[in-house]
Parts: sequence; structure tokens; C-alpha cells
Amino acid sequence: MAKTESSMLALGTPAPDFQLTDVTSGAAISLATFQQKKALLVMFICRHCPYVKHVQTELARIGLDYADKSVGIVAISSNDAASYPDDSPDGLRQQAREMGFNFAYCHDETQDVARAFNAVCTPEFYVFNAQRELVYRGQLDDSRRHTAIPLTGVYVRAALDAVLTGGAVDPDQRPSIGCSIKWK
Repeated sequence: MAKTESSMLALGTPAPDFQLTDVTSGAAISLATFQQKKALLVMFICRHCPYVKHVQTELARIGLDYADKSVGIVAISSNDAASYPDDSPDGLRQQAREMGFNFAYCHDETQDVARAFNAVCTPEFYVFNAQRELVYRGQLDDSRRHTAIPLTGVYVRAALDAVLTGGAVDPDQRPSIGCSIKWK
């Protein structure tokens, strides 16, 4: 398992449009799905990655904590499901059920969405404002596997809260660290 840092897409980058299917509901999910939301959180995750396994309980908490707020949330797995069957739509659906994810979870079969976002690792987090300009990209928090630092989601939460209140998002952002996306 090679440790990979996120690419740190330039702040202000417009959110790429995408069209995927939610593996839990079968609903079509696109950028337009979230047009009425002030903030949009896009997460590149998967089922098999130990870095994602470490943070998935916090991802579920974020989904619950922001359910009644003007935040759209979508998780995307872009891993090659043929080589990593846990990351197939069935595996993702099972993960979503086990973790109680209340947000859309999509499989990016072509890997085109990951390329459009310049995503390179799991987990990787992007927060966009109401104009769908990138205001945050980087790590969830400072917690890591094998450390005593608790999961809080502090950086992603701070970015979401700033967008919701019209505040400024701290531009001092650190890359996410995780497994590389498993390209075909």
C-alpha cells in the first residue's frame, strides 16, 4: 500500500460536471442534483482502502450532522472494480449500508470523473461554494491510522461551515493522504 498525497487542485476551480448512478438508490446523480445547496462536498473514497476505513465513521457522522443543512454530499469510488472487487457497486452498496451513509455513493466505472477532478487518492475531499468554485481540497483532519489523534473532520467541517455562513475558508490547506486510485 503506497501512501499518496492528493493533487491539491487549484482553489477557485469550477466543479466539473458529472453524471453517475447512486449505487444505493439507483438515482442519477450530477452536479445539477445539488443546485439548490449552498455547499457541495465531493469525496473520493472506496471500500477496500485502509485510509478510508479509518475515516468512514466520521464520514457517516458528517452526513448526519449536515443532513438538515444546505449541503450536498456525494461520495465517488473510481477504483478499477475488476481488480478490486470490494470497490464494485455491490461492495460500495454494502459499505454504505454497514456505515449508515445517508449521502449518494457512486461508482465511476470509466474513471472519467476522477480525472476531471484531478483526484489521485482515497480519501480525497473537495468543498465547493454555491457558485461551485473550489474553496477547499485536502485532508479530513489530522487523524491517521495508528495514532491517538481523534477523528473530528475539523478541516472539512470548517470549510462547510464557512460556506454556509458566508465566511472565508482558510487557504492554508494540507493534502489528503491515502491509497492511490486504482486505475485501469
